[in-house]
Amino acid sequence: MGQKIIRFSDLTGRHAEEDELVRIVVREHPDLADGPVEIEALPGELAGVAGLALDLVTVELHYPDGDEPDTVVMTAEAFDRLATVAPMAEVLRGAGRAARTVPAQSAPVGAAAVRERVNYASLEHAGRPHKGRTTDAEKQLVREHLDEINERLAAEGLRTVDLANPEHVTRYGLDDLARERGATLG
Repeated sequence: MGQKIIRFSDLTGRHAEEDELVRIVVREHPDLADGPVEIEALPGELAGVAGLALDLVTVELHYPDGDEPDTVVMTAEAFDRLATVAPMAEVLRGAGRAARTVPAQSAPVGAAAVRERVNYASLEHAGRPHKGRTTDAEKQLVREHLDEINERLAAEGLRTVDLANPEHVTRYGLDDLARERGATLG
């Protein structure tokens, strides 16, 4: 007996032959918790996608008191409006080269070299100190795996998530867990 695999577009559910599907790798999306995923679609479903591309700027904000920089992605137009003394193109031409933020041995080579964003919504990085928004996915991981995450943080020489620290309890939504374990907020 033979088998037949029936393929469908992940976007519309329309039937497709295997050789006509376009593989789409979604690298960043607010609903992604564990890194990039792959979906498939018919070419016609993607007809206008190239025209929807945005001119984006990615900047790192290195605050004097921050452990890690905030990474911000915005439209080039919004970024250009930040420069009021001279046009942004002129500001960028006169700017000094940035120091590498990735260790030389692990840095990608070439013009496409970009610093990889840390996914704090993964067990590997959840609970690490960082500036910026703590996603619901990271909060859930910290709540569900607090002891495991604290072991990893301690082994890495980082501060642990403390149920007695009101800032940590608020940041990770640990109110119920703190009460459960009888932690006294300090």
